Amino acid sequence: MMFQVVHTIGSTVYFLFFILFACACLVPRANPGAGWWASAILCALLSRLSYFVLHQEQDMAAAMAVYSSINILEKLFLAIGMIGFIKQDAYLYRLGFATVIAELWVLVTYLFDANSWVYWLGLTIYNAIVLLGVGLLALNHHRKTPHHLTLISALTCFALVAHWLITFVLLRLIPSWEVPAFLIGTTLVLTLYLSLISGILMQLYHRLIEAESKALDLAYQDQLTGLNNMRYVDALFDKALMLATRPHQLLAVIYIDLDNFKPINDNAGHSAGDKTLQIIAKKIKENTRSTDICARVGGDEFVVVATNIENEEQVQLVTQKLLGKLTEPIEIEGKLYSLGASIGISLYPSDGKNLTQLIENADKAMYEIKHHGKSGYQFFNRLTA
Repeated sequence: MMFQVVHTIGSTVYFLFFILFACACLVPRANPGAGWWASAILCALLSRLSYFVLHQEQDMAAAMAVYSSINILEKLFLAIGMIGFIKQDAYLYRLGFATVIAELWVLVTYLFDANSWVYWLGLTIYNAIVLLGVGLLALNHHRKTPHHLTLISALTCFALVAHWLITFVLLRLIPSWEVPAFLIGTTLVLTLYLSLISGILMQLYHRLIEAESKALDLAYQDQLTGLNNMRYVDALFDKALMLATRPHQLLAVIYIDLDNFKPINDNAGHSAGDKTLQIIAKKIKENTRSTDICARVGGDEFVVVATNIENEEQVQLVTQKLLGKLTEPIEIEGKLYSLGASIGISLYPSDGKNLTQLIENADKAMYEIKHHGKSGYQFFNRLTA
């Protein structure tokens, strides 16, 4: 009765693991280990079922031969899966050669009606060697990229090696050890495949997080200059506003429009214009604080949201520094170009209660500079005074 229970439970759980690995294979660009491990667990299931059926029919020689042959394929696919998982193509030829030898061993011993211990000897040696190799590969991968799942896989493989060697000896001494041996082996195999499917799922999880991070970068970043875009400013503005509500804290929106940029585009080409914008973006980033939000809002226009501002004079110092850097000549492809910058400034809360209003007022102040000679800065509150 216990024999049937062990094989029924084992076969059911093996089938569930096969479904999990098969589903993981359907994910685009899934680790190749998933497909091989799906094949391995399927072989484990088939070997278990074949042994159970033939054992019930009292055909022990055929049961051992079929079980051994399929079990060898399971270990082959398990090893190839680990090689694919860690992306290391070593040992494939040796593994293939060992597998052919093991299969021939099973065939010859079956045809010549050898004693059962001869089957177990060949099967034990093959399983021990392959599982030891898989464990060492997993352990080496753990050392390079530490992860507890890979370590669990390695330790389980080593436990399975010990299990096969001990079982070979005990079955010679205690024939009734067969059922406990299958129970222990099933538990270890399930632990191994649980760690492997967890490793696959963890890889997929990290891929999802990385893809989400890249998507957010693309959504919030200006691709030409590397600065943030207005979508990012919108998303972060409320947090910046919370800082500005503290006592003696202001927030400033600095709106920058480059002067004399169009002639560079028209005369030197768009490539020179793009390089110019990249240089300007770098200057803006380097000459503002880490707490400030820098963004390109389109064309040759930029916005700096200056946070943690104590007074208007501090904004003036930041703006003067920016203006000095932005009016320096820029060298593009061996030629010097002179630019300027018209800058408008609005302050929270005196010049606006939200981002849209603050940008509109900073834009108005900037146009005042444009209309009066360019290359300068203007506060909106001084404009309206």
